[in-house]
Amino acid sequence: MGKDVIIACDFASEAEVFRFLDLFTEEKPFVKIGMELYYAAGPQIVREIRARGHKIFLDLKLHDIPNTVKKAMAVLSELDVDLCDLHAAGTVPMMQAALEGLRRPDGSRPMLIAVTQLTSTDQKTMEEDLLIERPIDEVVMHYAARAKAAGLDGVVCSPLEAGKVHAACGADFLTITPGIRFAGGAAGDQKRVTTPAMARELGSDYIVVGRSITAAADPVAAYRRCLSEFLGKEA
Repeated sequence: MGKDVIIACDFASEAEVFRFLDLFTEEKPFVKIGMELYYAAGPQIVREIRARGHKIFLDLKLHDIPNTVKKAMAVLSELDVDLCDLHAAGTVPMMQAALEGLRRPDGSRPMLIAVTQLTSTDQKTMEEDLLIERPIDEVVMHYAARAKAAGLDGVVCSPLEAGKVHAACGADFLTITPGIRFAGGAAGDQKRVTTPAMARELGSDYIVVGRSITAAADPVAAYRRCLSEFLGKEA
């Protein structure tokens, strides 16, 4: 899998997401299906978007005891997604159990990545709400190292941490980075944000972009701009 832009399809219904995807008559963007859409429309929405030819990042951020996560991942692996995720805070045994659950009888499985710290979290909130007093960069690197030790394919992290993750865990260890805004765009509820071009320079493998594309006046043009800026060439 090469570098790409993943569109966060954070819609509340099947009708909304298909109205959006119908705008793309030439491209088949890589899309993220998160909790809002999955809980609203269920696993069938994954099958339908897959049938349209899109790659899918199923972003449900599992975090539970190892056996529960293993069984849940076994169900999700049947949906034929490309990426799924969990929280690295769930510990190495949980991450290893997730990998076991994802493996299909033929040995194949979706890529599995771990969330380190959400991009809505900064040092202050991490200390006050989570009682984690270590520097946030150190926490992210530790979680990334534990995810690699568990056998995962990469992590979700801020673009600001992508290069450090690669330095610590290797160039092939994927960095999937939300918190992307165009220059001059509103940060919203994200606190650790960058532009697509800066994310490329910082070493992101995949950027996840939501409102900058989905709420744009011309979503297709916004997607193409984002792709061009991230890849560093005319898209």
